[in-house]
Amino acid sequence: MSRSRRLFGTDGIRGTANSEPMTADIALRLGQAAGLWFTHGNHRHRVLVGKDTRLSGYMIEAALTAGFIGAGMNVVLVGPLPTPAIAMLTRSLRADLGVMISASHNPFEDNGIKLFGPDGYKLFDETEAGIEALMNSDLGARLVAPDRLGRASRLTDAAGRYIEAAKGSFPRGRRLDGMRIVLDCANGAAYKVAPTVLWELGAEVIPIGVAPDGFNINRGCGSTRPEAMCEAVRAHGAALGLALDGDADRLIVADEHGRLVDGDQILALIAASWQRAGRLNAGGVAATVMSNLGLARFLEGLAIPLHRTAVGDRYVMERMREQGLNLGGEQSGHVILADYATTGDGLLAALQLLAVLIEDGRPSSEVAHLFEPLPQVLQNVRYQGASPLELEAVQRAIAAAEAALGPAGRLLIRPSGTEPVVRVMAEGEDEVLVGRVVEELAGTIAQAAG
Repeated sequence: MSRSRRLFGTDGIRGTANSEPMTADIALRLGQAAGLWFTHGNHRHRVLVGKDTRLSGYMIEAALTAGFIGAGMNVVLVGPLPTPAIAMLTRSLRADLGVMISASHNPFEDNGIKLFGPDGYKLFDETEAGIEALMNSDLGARLVAPDRLGRASRLTDAAGRYIEAAKGSFPRGRRLDGMRIVLDCANGAAYKVAPTVLWELGAEVIPIGVAPDGFNINRGCGSTRPEAMCEAVRAHGAALGLALDGDADRLIVADEHGRLVDGDQILALIAASWQRAGRLNAGGVAATVMSNLGLARFLEGLAIPLHRTAVGDRYVMERMREQGLNLGGEQSGHVILADYATTGDGLLAALQLLAVLIEDGRPSSEVAHLFEPLPQVLQNVRYQGASPLELEAVQRAIAAAEAALGPAGRLLIRPSGTEPVVRVMAEGEDEVLVGRVVEELAGTIAQAAG
């Protein structure tokens, strides 16, 4: 059986809805294959299925449900909920598998499917490859007999379970009374649960992005378009703003002046707080190769090792499990708090940040900017055919760029895992030099690929 992956990328399967690979047919076969893969023993197996607010979620949910039922699994539908809620409920309810239908921060035209094992963690690459190979086999011969077909039902208290779990992560005895918070839910999966959590903890919540219509998820709002949040913070005199993405597994913050606080700064804040409290497991933090050198230097000053990983919160989580760490994340706003969750959770990260603000007592502008990021420039170079990275001219250009940046800088060249694109990133003390290095190297790669 082949173990190569074609459908699965760095975060499940993703694409334009109703076009390959995000068709009802592929979703049906994925449900059949994943259902068979996670069936062990004669007990009645079940799968938990959640989604965000995209119109195409109805189609994919129905196709997956049919596939799982045909594989003999009972399907528990929970409707729109954050990705981390699906991970949490999969483990809490002792389901054999969890599924989130979402394309995260992408526009509504896209959709995706993420799978979680019974432990609530995203699947290993090898497991996804095995499921994909099974999808390409003769599934019809392996589906269950009529008397073993599964059933579908709805879990009506799923949102309430997640709300209580989220509130339970906030320090006991602490409240948000009197704190005015702008909360942007990106018209996505957290549009109900996130405002409820903050309000029940005492905050005055100014919600935006909480009117999904199937088409407006991430449109002009959310963590990838935080301008609306920043403006609302200034307009309402809020203490800070919180912006989630479409499936609420990432967080971007704005201080009371509307100045942005990215995932690196959030990691720094929580790491320093947890270190003071003796809560930082194994004394370290995991982050991807995209995290800024400023974060690495800040953590080094606190004698906190930074464990670099490949891009993708699943790889951060894998490193955290290997090293026994309880904190990790990405510059984009994925923050993983292993004491409470098995994947990135924007709402839980926000609550930890708010706990620090309550304890410190100073404005967010004074608390949440712990280091000055080094100039960092990223440029994408699209190509056709074979990757140009192995060409001699490109190799020479990469060596020249590294020499120009010197030991105080950093160069990262990586092919995208989902599209024919080479990502060129550089950072260093000299912003002009960094920009020139990236522009010249990207030009060389584009010419070589041309």
